[in-house]
Amino acid sequence: MAQNKRRKKSPQPPATRLLLIRHGEVEARYQGIFGGRIDMNLSPRGKRQAKILADYLRVKTIDAVYASPMKRVQQTLAPTLKQGRHEQTIMHDLREIDFGDWTGLNWAAVRDKFNFAVHEWLDQIEHPGAPNGESGKTFRARLAPCLGEILQKHRGKNIAVFCHGGVIRALLAILLDLPLPKTNSFEVEYASITQVALHPHMAEVELLNFTPWRDLVA
Repeated sequence: MAQNKRRKKSPQPPATRLLLIRHGEVEARYQGIFGGRIDMNLSPRGKRQAKILADYLRVKTIDAVYASPMKRVQQTLAPTLKQGRHEQTIMHDLREIDFGDWTGLNWAAVRDKFNFAVHEWLDQIEHPGAPNGESGKTFRARLAPCLGEILQKHRGKNIAVFCHGGVIRALLAILLDLPLPKTNSFEVEYASITQVALHPHMAEVELLNFTPWRDLVA
């Protein structure tokens, strides 16, 4: 009698993990405004956040680092690069969204001048977009090729992407197949890490808005 042979299951390919890292706190004069394309520096607190972030990442397996060219991101990344374990690839299209005529205005000014509630800002970005700025459609169209290139080059690896709050929201919208306004439910704080594991069948959020400077320091 022929023996039944168990079929060996094919091993699952390793997940590709993205560590989406927002820059640290910016200069006081730019806090609470729509900064977007303004190329601002970190505050002293933001620089401390960057050092704590680098200490946390030092023990993590990171196979590649990608970054926005903007100063606030480069200053956040600097302590991590100083450790000498990584080199960065700068992607200019990872820069923050262009807020157009909202740029430099605080939330109240944008609300009063453009007549919408503060919590609706992502709905406005999605359609029609800030006047003379980018819409959700054009923003995603800018970021999608960056994401595609990163995933193609580093399948099954761990990739750190140092960027901006708006960029992280848009990348989550792409990865989770969500409308951009739905990401208003996610907090993305300064110097935070959001980790997404990409499996063949799904994208899994493993870490959301983890802040080493707050959560690990007494």
